[in-house]
Amino acid sequence: MTVEDFGSQGQMPTHPELLDWLAVEFINSGWDVKQLIRLIVTSATYRQSSVPSDSDLTSDPENIYLSRGPSRRLSAEMLRDNVLSASGLLVKRVGGKSVRPYQPEGLYAIQGTKYQVGQGDDLYRRSMYTMWKRTIPNPTQAIFDAPTRSNCTVRRQRTSTPLQALVLMNDQIFLEAAKVMGEEITRSGGNSLVVTAVFRKLTGRSPQADELALLSQQQRVELAKFNADASKQKGLLAVGNYELPEDLNAAELAANTVVASTIINMDATLIKR
Repeated sequence: MTVEDFGSQGQMPTHPELLDWLAVEFINSGWDVKQLIRLIVTSATYRQSSVPSDSDLTSDPENIYLSRGPSRRLSAEMLRDNVLSASGLLVKRVGGKSVRPYQPEGLYAIQGTKYQVGQGDDLYRRSMYTMWKRTIPNPTQAIFDAPTRSNCTVRRQRTSTPLQALVLMNDQIFLEAAKVMGEEITRSGGNSLVVTAVFRKLTGRSPQADELALLSQQQRVELAKFNADASKQKGLLAVGNYELPEDLNAAELAANTVVASTIINMDATLIKR
């Protein structure tokens, strides 16, 4: 059932007793929305794996009886904030004015105005504080299906397009976050334990042995490339306002930045399972 199916044309709830119980809990909590959400997401039912077993597919192919957990791509805001949080750049301060994070140059020229990129903490505030015009929405969030805010949106669409991959690989904020995580890996000497820690912060799980082996192989291949041509690392390490320390090997830092960017682009980071 979707939000469009409510009313006389909709199906009856599959778990009416559960809905009644949740309603009573909501009332008894003093209509505390955060507590209700916390109750749902920390429940054993919600925390199940989204990967169905053979018996689940046979007995509950559409997951009507909640035999497995939900699986969906993170929203535009969640994707950006998750990457910023994993890198340590996210500013967690609550409240305040709208901010102007990175955005392609010339986007406001259609209105005869100029977009002035923010400075300092303004670049790393939560996505909900991003300044937004209805006629010129933030391109990074729009590509990941953030609504235009022209009207109320009860349920967002979720698409998967090549543009989304291009954003994750080239957008300033994602590259800058990768650069910070690349610094963390470089300071450890490329230690696989630190790569695992970065992977866990981004995906919520430890990498499998074959995933870690592929990342280690990529680390060596990219390092050889950057050592062979030092000019390739300049553009990559110059992205964003975060200033890198000068005591680190630039080729190693660039290679580990590519490794971190690869993890950001993995299905495990984009999809909540």
